[in-house]
Amino acid sequence: MNNTFWKNKKLFLTGHTGFKGSWLCLYLNLLGAKVTGYALQPPTNPNLFELARIDQMIKSITGDVRDVEFLKNSIAVNKPEIIIHMAAQPLVRESYKVPVETFSTNVMGTVNLLEAVRACNSVKVMVNVTTDKVYEIRHQGIKASRHQGFCESDPLGGYDPYSGSKACSEIVTAVYRQSFLSPKAAVATARAGNVIGGGDWAADRLIPDFIRAILAGGKIHIRNPKAVRPWQHVLEPLTGYLSLAQKLYENKQKYAGAWNFGPEKRDAKTVEWIVEKLCSKWGQEAGYIIDKGKHLHETGYLRLDNTKAKRKLGWKPKWELKTAIDKIIEWTKAYQEGKDLRQACLTQIQEYCG
Repeated sequence: MNNTFWKNKKLFLTGHTGFKGSWLCLYLNLLGAKVTGYALQPPTNPNLFELARIDQMIKSITGDVRDVEFLKNSIAVNKPEIIIHMAAQPLVRESYKVPVETFSTNVMGTVNLLEAVRACNSVKVMVNVTTDKVYEIRHQGIKASRHQGFCESDPLGGYDPYSGSKACSEIVTAVYRQSFLSPKAAVATARAGNVIGGGDWAADRLIPDFIRAILAGGKIHIRNPKAVRPWQHVLEPLTGYLSLAQKLYENKQKYAGAWNFGPEKRDAKTVEWIVEKLCSKWGQEAGYIIDKGKHLHETGYLRLDNTKAKRKLGWKPKWELKTAIDKIIEWTKAYQEGKDLRQACLTQIQEYCG
């Protein structure tokens, strides 16, 4: 990624008040981009958006991607060159509780944004951020035993409403790209792994659950200790999204399509491995309990093949999982000690880019 490319680029970011969106705002501000964010209010309390005072760094619009007219008008007024779409209902377990909201946000929200892109001549690039969970899980035991990662050409699917809605979002994006947007705008989708980092307070996610438990003096309860996930620090996929957006901007349709931004094979680890490492890094007071109760279905094994992004974009992971865990502990200690969390994030971004 050429960092000078982003100076003064006009970018429209949906979902900017979330965990990943907040980190991306900080990253883009450091690169000199002009960012307009569009999202609902921050989804948790506390949240990184407020802790890092991100509203002071960008133009922030409170809006719902399901409101097509307001979304269209917001894009038309701000005339962005690049759009990165991260607004979503992002939680698997929550999707079982609110399936209609999940599908309306993740599918129709994408449709609405694509309609807005279609109507706005300034937009040259759109990257739709989906998930590693868009793939159809078939013969899981064989897949897991061979340690094969999903590649971009594998079939889409989804057992739960979240996964299914994101697979639908992928299809919708491909349809709009082929039917309406090419060659006017270059459109791609980006699939990341299980993203971790300081400042994530979401419910039913492993790292936030651990942090909440530790700060409250308790122990984390883990549901699926043997489940394998492609863990990666948040800066890894964000750099991938920016690299992809730059390539799309410079080369138009050559880089359109789907892209995996997953960690290396060695960083696909079990839930229990992650928790043990977190506990050892935090100190003696940290611990965990395995909850053996009955739980909603969650995929047992996930890993992404990142070969395409490495070969064609020149992107590759920089921080191994042990480093990512160190950075989470470092950030959380800064939070616990009342330090400047905007600076804590910016320091980690500079270390990553250095």
